[in-house]
Amino acid sequence: MFDNISIIGCGLIGSSILRAIKSKNLAKEIKIYDHSKEVTAYLKKENMSINIFSDIRQCVINSDLVIIATPLSSYKEIILSIKSSLKKNAILTDTGSVKIEVMKMIHNINLKDVHWIPSHPIAGTEESGPEAGQAEMFKNRWCIISPPKNSEEQPIKILKSLWEKIGSKVKIMTPEEHDKILSLTSHLPHAIAYNIVRTVMNVEDKLKQEVIQYSAGGLRDFTRIAASNPLMWRDIFLDNSENVSKGIDSFIEKLNELKKAVNDKNGDKLYQIFNSTKEVRKEIIKAGQETSKPDFGRKKD
Repeated sequence: MFDNISIIGCGLIGSSILRAIKSKNLAKEIKIYDHSKEVTAYLKKENMSINIFSDIRQCVINSDLVIIATPLSSYKEIILSIKSSLKKNAILTDTGSVKIEVMKMIHNINLKDVHWIPSHPIAGTEESGPEAGQAEMFKNRWCIISPPKNSEEQPIKILKSLWEKIGSKVKIMTPEEHDKILSLTSHLPHAIAYNIVRTVMNVEDKLKQEVIQYSAGGLRDFTRIAASNPLMWRDIFLDNSENVSKGIDSFIEKLNELKKAVNDKNGDKLYQIFNSTKEVRKEIIKAGQETSKPDFGRKKD
């Protein structure tokens, strides 16, 4: 499908893309750059038949597709570094969870003769690093592509085809739509999870140990979300701050409504609140984003 693909950043997502591309034989040559010596040492040890570069500029030369799979805060430095080394008409994409601020930064850098087409594979786990990567990470998961206005159709089709070939379902939407939707489906739940865990752990040591020992499904699943990469989520909250802040305001409003019902011992109101959310679960299962199996369909050890 491609002669040369470069992947910049080979943590959980980057290494999963690498594995998926290799398993589907979608490139004649795959080139890798990661600033971490531990990451590159792991990739060499695994003998993945890839070319690993210590110079990011050399890594992208002659590549038809360049994928940035690093934290958002590193994008500017990376793009400024590779700007003059990118092949004419190369496709440049990413895997980040925020698009509007990145679009502004790309516009200011003024890339020429390069097709900048942002991607966001909605996949991953709470684990990080190349050891956690999986070739099947993107199977039946959504990938959102948010091309700038006036983008050429052919590069979009090529990138869409790549994500589909590694298993993703692809949706095209504007950066504005993407950031607003993800602030509610992903960013706000992470904000809540981080703070629920902080709240629960803000107890005396003896009680804390008992809370951990007897964690039920509710707390356990919040801790899974709250174990996500802190650097990545710091960058997401900074770059999508307006949408996240609006979501938090709405959550506080609903939480205060619940608090009042609890304080008033208003059983009818509590039942109304709890009953109003049941249909959302059914709709998520219907949309194929979850299963109805007990324990959220997770595999048992």
